[in-house]
Amino acid sequence: MEQRTFHGNITPTDVAHALVAEFNQGNLRAQILGEADHMMVQIASTQGARQGGQTALAIDIQKVKDGVSIQIGEQQWMGVAADLGATVLATLINPWSLVGRLGSVASDLQAFQITDRVWEVIGREVQATGASTQISERLSSLSCVYCGTANPVGAGNCISCGAPLGNVQPKACKNCGYVVTPGEKFCPNCGQAL
Repeated sequence: MEQRTFHGNITPTDVAHALVAEFNQGNLRAQILGEADHMMVQIASTQGARQGGQTALAIDIQKVKDGVSIQIGEQQWMGVAADLGATVLATLINPWSLVGRLGSVASDLQAFQITDRVWEVIGREVQATGASTQISERLSSLSCVYCGTANPVGAGNCISCGAPLGNVQPKACKNCGYVVTPGEKFCPNCGQAL
């Protein structure tokens, strides 16, 4: 499973509708489950499709403070692998059978790339709404470790006692947008070096 957090003016509804618009066509069907703050989009092969194997993928989209957190589950692709295997066997027996199965092979290869396509669609929607993996200034305040006063994110010194706030400033992983605590060397979400 892969998870990313995007900060800004973006909602689960924005992401869910973009995914359905992209994937609810051809040999794939997409549906939205859940409510406005927590939605799931399911993408799966249509039943009885003329070509290509069966695949399924679930995308969990959740509202978080100042943005959304998106988690993509593991793709179920055994049907696609079986269909590709049948194509290989048929081709070994009769090489000309490959010509008749080219559409099926193309569908199978496209099915293997669904996760990448999902992130591309999400990336376009994130960009269109002006969101990003960077922490926005709209996140709530941070507390001074010396006096406990709430200060705006990004302030260099405490507005009450003047103590430096550099060590308590929140940071986001540049790879996945996960908010990390000071002192962490690797993102606890994606493992990327900070």
